[in-house]
Amino acid sequence: MIDKDLLQILACPETHQPLEEAGADLLKRINDRIAAGQGTNRSGAAVKDALEGGLVRQDGKIVYPIRDGIPVLLIDEGIQV
Repeated sequence: MIDKDLLQILACPETHQPLEEAGADLLKRINDRIAAGQGTNRSGAAVKDALEGGLVRQDGKIVYPIRDGIPVLLIDEGIQV
């Protein structure tokens, strides 16, 4: 989904850790929470739309959504894993 060269230069805006594409299992878990009305981002706002993709931080704690093919690398948009 994300160009490999671009992925090599992207980093978490908060911790500067490397990011990698979230796997199908992780996306399913997050989308299941969203469907159950339990998905929130770091700012506390409800996440209403299922993720088409995501970039997970190296420590595996935060996923940044990919919307319309564009990674949303804003700290408040991150979703706790």
